[in-house]
Amino acid sequence: MNGLGVLNLSEQIKMIAARMRELREIAGYSVEEVASNLKVDKEVYESYENATQDIPIGFLNEFANRFDVDLTELLTGKSPKLTRYALVRNGKGISVQRRSPYKYQNLAYNFVNKKAEPFLVTVPPNNNTTVSTSSHPGQEFNYVVKGTLMIVIDGKEFILKEGDSLYFDSSLPHGMKALDNQTAEFLAVIL
Repeated sequence: MNGLGVLNLSEQIKMIAARMRELREIAGYSVEEVASNLKVDKEVYESYENATQDIPIGFLNEFANRFDVDLTELLTGKSPKLTRYALVRNGKGISVQRRSPYKYQNLAYNFVNKKAEPFLVTVPPNNNTTVSTSSHPGQEFNYVVKGTLMIVIDGKEFILKEGDSLYFDSSLPHGMKALDNQTAEFLAVIL
């Protein structure tokens, strides 16, 4: 852990995986039951619980909802406390190292019973021609704050510049890539 209290990606995945396993076992569900309920292959779910594969943030949100825990608690092991408002100053959101190379910053980590999960996502430049995709139940809203971003949804490419936004069904395979050899930042709201 560094001086800011941020775990590296593999340590964070292991801790989240352990919390997932513990919640599943406390609830008395088998791996097969949880995988079926969350509509993922048993092998994929096992890889999440064994921390051998990165876990998409949308899946974690759905898992937290199914087990009636706050996403913040699943990600950090700490319960949110605020019920009226949650002020997060610039750069002070909880850093969530989820999908490499993206950097997620949770902007409402300390608010109880959220209806949505807002993140500031930083996407470094990438020269790969393909975009890695994932999917998760629900809907997602993306608003580009900085740079230019290519978002691929179900094979269709959208180019978004600063101030552009996109709302979509997040069960469709989707991913993003920063363009123009510049870092891009966007607000992602997962519903």
